[in-house]
Amino acid sequence: MKKILLIEDDPVLRENTAELLELSGYEMITAPNGKKGVVLASEAHPDIIVCDIMMPELDGYGVLETLSANPETRKIPFIFLSAKTERKEVRKGMDLGADDYLTKPFEEEELLSAIESRLAKVSLLKEKDLSRSAETGADDDEDEIRDIHELKNFFTDEGEYFTFEEGETIYTEGNHANYIYLIEKGMVKTHRIEELGKELITDISRDDDFFGYYSFTQNIPYEESATALRQTSLYGIRKDTFAEILKTNHKLAVELIEFLAGDLSGVKEKLLQMAYGSVRKKTANTILRFVEKLQHQSDREIRISRNDLASVAGIAPESFIRTLSELKKEGLIAIEGRNIRVLNVEGLEKMR
Repeated sequence: MKKILLIEDDPVLRENTAELLELSGYEMITAPNGKKGVVLASEAHPDIIVCDIMMPELDGYGVLETLSANPETRKIPFIFLSAKTERKEVRKGMDLGADDYLTKPFEEEELLSAIESRLAKVSLLKEKDLSRSAETGADDDEDEIRDIHELKNFFTDEGEYFTFEEGETIYTEGNHANYIYLIEKGMVKTHRIEELGKELITDISRDDDFFGYYSFTQNIPYEESATALRQTSLYGIRKDTFAEILKTNHKLAVELIEFLAGDLSGVKEKLLQMAYGSVRKKTANTILRFVEKLQHQSDREIRISRNDLASVAGIAPESFIRTLSELKKEGLIAIEGRNIRVLNVEGLEKMR
């Protein structure tokens, strides 16, 4: 019999939900607040946890953070149960590592389905691990993730799928960095706010790019924010899962080091261009970089604000806009509202 820990401060809802789950064949443990729930999770080792968010003493977010920091409890499936329905609240819960999020009032079948699907997933993963342990070394090698290409396949096969509209925040600087992302389709900017309040764009990522990777072992927050520049779909893998992959796939670890080294070289090149390039050179180079990122032909538009382009170029928006006007007069680009259309790629390349 599977054991469920229900953490809920409303006594009526706690009793009714516990009774429903008991009648469905589960062993129930209940806690009236977050602090008691953390203690029971450590002592009873439930198969799954269903937890309210708004509670006295320790809220649901705090419960999940505490349990995630404990090796004995961090892998227990966790479902948030809350009256909060705003997308940012749902996103916050999922960023902290929750497996699912149900809003009150909920249907009985909805709760049972969420619990059953999470338990089934855990069971299948355990069977896979046991099967892998029983196989020979040669067979284990067949399952090894050897390179970046196979890693991307793993993201699409096993990762969680997310979609974001243009302008929507993916994560915010200071939030817990629990996911590493792979873009399926779209465009994402990562950015920070400097002391004077100016936005600095740290990178632009597009189809098939990774982003959001920081320490794979330490529980550190995101050091920048990420925003979708257009409608974007992506896959996310939890950081602890990614760390386990690297521990058991040594060939991948070596290739990932080379991949990150190449990424670092690109960052250094951008810094050199920002430090030594002229305004016209920086402007032309930034436009061409967006063309390359978007894989556009010369007659296509770049759908991005001028302020964002200026941030990537590392120059003041006023200087950037003035230079765009000059390039327009020279017939190198066309400006149509907030969009830029490249007319002469070769001419811009000569300015690099």
